[in-house]
Amino acid sequence: MKPETAANLYYRLALVLTRLPWPWLRALADGLAWVWGRIDARESRVTRRNLELAYPGMPAAERQRLHREILRTTARQALETLYLWTRDPARNLQRHLRQRHGQDLYDAALAAGKGVIVVAPHYGNWELLNQWLASRGPFAFVYAPPDNPAGDAFLQRVRSGDNVRQVRAEGPAVRQLFKVLKDGGSVAILPDQQPKNGDGVFVPFFGIQALTMTLVNRLAQRTGATVLFAWCERIGPDLEFALHVQPAEAGIADPDLATAVATLSAGIERIARRDPAQYQWTYKRYTLRPPGSGETDPYATARHPH
Repeated sequence: MKPETAANLYYRLALVLTRLPWPWLRALADGLAWVWGRIDARESRVTRRNLELAYPGMPAAERQRLHREILRTTARQALETLYLWTRDPARNLQRHLRQRHGQDLYDAALAAGKGVIVVAPHYGNWELLNQWLASRGPFAFVYAPPDNPAGDAFLQRVRSGDNVRQVRAEGPAVRQLFKVLKDGGSVAILPDQQPKNGDGVFVPFFGIQALTMTLVNRLAQRTGATVLFAWCERIGPDLEFALHVQPAEAGIADPDLATAVATLSAGIERIARRDPAQYQWTYKRYTLRPPGSGETDPYATARHPH
């Protein structure tokens, strides 16, 4: 089956599923979260280990409560996203984006013509944020394409739009982003996934050294673009969100790369701490360890070595 044909099939299945009322979908997501916990699925194991690493002083009972809450919000976020992808973005923004904090800040930065770098951590619902960005004008965003060509074709379909330019996180990506910013455009980057060795530096994240991308900082230094943090935070159980846009600290463009990346990481952490249950704790953030530290992959066990 051709990737485009498979992507169309995926879309039709998503369309059928998301025609269910949201309370039903929410209940389905909560059931999926319960199953993850019951069978100790990968999502459950990684979340538990991340909480042990990031919150070592948290009482066990509180950590277990947070673990269950994260699994619920993770499952809900997945179905939220399918729901948003299969509906008109303008309708989504009108019905589900109940509050907008800092929208004028973004509009003013874009109007200044110096380029805008939107730093969008995996917090709340970042796909709704993409739809909001597209509503303000053309923008480009970086994404890691799935290994499955059909999955990539599906993402191209559900994220497409007149104002959306999807840039694959591959060789020419930096040049493309640099040109967009030099032309006064807007670029969105998800900053909190672990890069490859050699593509990042180790800085603290929740008190632990984490390999962190340098892309945001290098673009800011070379272009002079305005750097803004942005996220859509869940504020209710019925697809209710609040947009937040805030300026990054000046240190994010510091000539010293370690200082700049540490500033980026601290900004991500501040957002994640607003409501830890809305952050993506199902991702293995700390697998690569600093050279010479003697540390090993903290997620590896005899049963699950990778």
